[in-house]
Amino acid sequence: MSTLASPSTGGLKGWLPASLGRDFIASLVVFLVALPLCMGIAMASGLPPEAGLVTGIVGGILVGLLAGSPLQVSGPAAGLAVLVFEIVQEQGVVALGLIILLAGAMQIAAGALRIGHWFRSISPAVVHGMLAGIGLLIVLSQLHVLLDRNPLPSGLANLAAIPGAFFELSPSGMGSMEAALALGGITIITFLAWERWRPRQLRLMPGALVGVVVATLLAFVLDSDVKRVMVPDSITDALNMLGWADLSRLGEAQILISAAIIAFVASAETLLSAAAVDRMHDGPRTRYNKELVAQGVGNMACGFLGGLPMTGVIVRSSANVQAGAVTRLSAILHGVWILGFIALLPWLLREMPTAALAGVLVVTGWRLVSLAHAKHLFHQYGPFPAAVWALTFVMVVTTDLLTGVLVGLAFSLLELAPYVRNLKLHLRDGSEGEVAEVEVSGAATCLNLPKLAKQLDAIPEDRNVRIRFKDVACLDHTCAELISEWVARKHRRGIQVEYEHESDFKFRRMLGST
Repeated sequence: MSTLASPSTGGLKGWLPASLGRDFIASLVVFLVALPLCMGIAMASGLPPEAGLVTGIVGGILVGLLAGSPLQVSGPAAGLAVLVFEIVQEQGVVALGLIILLAGAMQIAAGALRIGHWFRSISPAVVHGMLAGIGLLIVLSQLHVLLDRNPLPSGLANLAAIPGAFFELSPSGMGSMEAALALGGITIITFLAWERWRPRQLRLMPGALVGVVVATLLAFVLDSDVKRVMVPDSITDALNMLGWADLSRLGEAQILISAAIIAFVASAETLLSAAAVDRMHDGPRTRYNKELVAQGVGNMACGFLGGLPMTGVIVRSSANVQAGAVTRLSAILHGVWILGFIALLPWLLREMPTAALAGVLVVTGWRLVSLAHAKHLFHQYGPFPAAVWALTFVMVVTTDLLTGVLVGLAFSLLELAPYVRNLKLHLRDGSEGEVAEVEVSGAATCLNLPKLAKQLDAIPEDRNVRIRFKDVACLDHTCAELISEWVARKHRRGIQVEYEHESDFKFRRMLGST
């Protein structure tokens, strides 16, 4: 658990000297985690690795300076790789830059209109089902890269072609396909083994980097004939900036629709990641609208410079917290280290086999599938949220990201159908003495989640709390998860929270109440 020494929302002036050492160490850890992921996600998106590095730099330095989430780290996200790949294949790289630029502008507008909290109202089952579908699509595409082949445009096409690709392997020879598969397999094994058995003194060294380093050394020593990462000699050559003539296409319908999809998915992933990061530390909470504006500024910069779309990324953010980061400086410095690395050591990046990066993404993609979350939804909230997860997952894999999310959202709203005539939520502050009390009645649903979140967040941090449920007609899994996570955070800080409800209260299991 990380505790912030001082509020990080006050800019450089707020950083105490005592925090600099911890932020410096954390920034190095995040840099080592981010480097292989930035390149691998770019290649999975159908773009050169430098596009991911540009996004990592912008996400670290620019978004880090503006962020509303103290310890979240931004950069290219595996969750957008499949969508970006489709855009590049169908509309081209120039269109992608325009789409990211416009998506960033939409995020800025959303933050300025103060609708950031509404992204928290999206059903967790839909979001995790979406990420699970994306994770499986990443695995299917990167299995082809493990064989030094190019991935196909769709997930089903990749799945159908996998058996034939593996049948092409020669059991007696060691050609480029066999060597690439061996290096990718070594990366995966080393990655997983390091995370399980790493020495305590090196616990902050990321397994992904160790796996890539081992595979790179083997490829160099054995002089393997496999595809390697190609990056330009100069940082300026890595920029693929939009021209003024390109901006005339901003009004095209296909670009507008794609931008809206990118803005929605990136914002949802960012703000849900920020909420998860808030649960990892006891310092200042995320300012959601400020974070949304910061992400928009970063995405506009990435679109103009030729990078990938960015989000707040939970893998890098959790590494940041676990490494002891105190302020936003750690995220900013990690961007500086990426910039320095590609400016001074591009030749080292060119020794990396692409199969090694594919190995990292196979592990990353599989972890996104997260069957554990589906089990959690079933056991904690019942079969309906688990069904929402499964439907969203299947639709994302078999159709496309937008269709999958829209179907999942529509299905999740069926949970509210029995209560459609009375969806009002009533909250009352009944605080007395040393105990702050909130009375909840009516329908606590995703439609009212921002109102409930605001009421809970307004409770003073140092007071014990009583949440009284009175005549609650509906409590959906989105609000139940919000309440449970809020209570868990209070408990970690030694603050007592108790539930009070009628004997026939039917939502006890959802809240973990007896």
